[in-house]
Amino acid sequence: MKKIIQSIIYGGLAVAMFTATGCKKDYTNPTAATSVQVLSSAKGLAGVAVGLQRTYASNVAYGMADANGLITGETILLNAGNGSELQFSTGGAAVDGTNALLGNVWSSAAKVIYDANNVISGAASVSDKGYASGLIGYATIYKALSIGVMAEFWEKVPDTIGTNATPFSDRITGYARAIAAIDKALTAINSNAISSSFLSDVPAGVDIVNTLYALKARYSLFAGNYAAALAAANTVDLTKKSTMNFEAANANPVYASVTSTNNVYQPVDSTLGLPAALAPDLADKRIPFYTLINPTINPRFRLNGFWIAATTAIPIYLPGEITLIKAECYARAAVPDLVNGTIELNKVVTKKGAADPLGVGADLPPVAPVTAAELLNQIYRNRCIELFLTGLKLEDMRRFGRPNAERKRNLFPYPFRERDSNPNTPADPAF
Repeated sequence: MKKIIQSIIYGGLAVAMFTATGCKKDYTNPTAATSVQVLSSAKGLAGVAVGLQRTYASNVAYGMADANGLITGETILLNAGNGSELQFSTGGAAVDGTNALLGNVWSSAAKVIYDANNVISGAASVSDKGYASGLIGYATIYKALSIGVMAEFWEKVPDTIGTNATPFSDRITGYARAIAAIDKALTAINSNAISSSFLSDVPAGVDIVNTLYALKARYSLFAGNYAAALAAANTVDLTKKSTMNFEAANANPVYASVTSTNNVYQPVDSTLGLPAALAPDLADKRIPFYTLINPTINPRFRLNGFWIAATTAIPIYLPGEITLIKAECYARAAVPDLVNGTIELNKVVTKKGAADPLGVGADLPPVAPVTAAELLNQIYRNRCIELFLTGLKLEDMRRFGRPNAERKRNLFPYPFRERDSNPNTPADPAF
């Protein structure tokens, strides 16, 4: 992370910029640069863009993994004194608007969207159009991810960010908005390639173009637009990876709060939360990738993989996710294409860790589903294993029609902080 960018962020910009949905507050720091000053320069805009990754990783992505893991049975609670996690572990009506972790996910996602909108708008005045397209692409990644999290967790999403009394739209509309933002970013990048000077001003690890196409594939799939999902997935270079990188002073948030403390949650066991009929083959090498065994101190199963150390990078998407999107699109076609669906599925099933940019590989014999239903079952099974603790399982459980008994909620209640300030906040879902 470049020093010039750090100085902008830690000088007070992130605080000065924050306005959350349904909550109009003045966070201005009189000693910091004004938002007008910051947003009028390319370097200032880059500073805001870098702040997006920090906020998203530490608050949105962390909370998504935490809530999703406990609600779907991927993880088990270790300490009932963790109030938010206790609600998730209990499930049902126990999860309510007081949940501090959900409130933080909601407000942090709103902050990322708000700040990203400012970066995207400000980029129009940047004379170096290659630098501007980098700003737009990078900011759009975190904007789309944050819209996606709201749409994955809540039944309806706010129409605007930064205003009181905003109306709400169906969550599928949220996915459409994320896709529209991605399309605009790709248009900007196709018109002016991202400059090397921009890439030198943001943290290493993020492959902007591949990530935009990967997220377009993800959210098109979630919205049920399988043709668009397949087209976007086919554009992703699966030999590349895209990650949020960390430093000792800015540690991997799951490692810092969970792995290193052993006081919040850990993997449930080698099933990774799947029912017996879909549980991983014990020879599946993704189990030791994602879990470790502690032979002497409970719990026996511990986190490994992308959460094993302070500086371990967390992927924004996995190449295996993109391959499984292709498989699912073939399986869900009007006339299911079992041949191509099975070919794509087996690319994940047989993949060795050494052949994957992130080291994730099942290394199993190929499977041979004979019906579309069998193929979809295998795709769901492998999504749950390949994408363990990425926060996507709850959406998958709904999409694949898994029984309610396998999860503790379908969608989350709205934070009281939103309901108290926005009269348009929808009613909470029953489950």
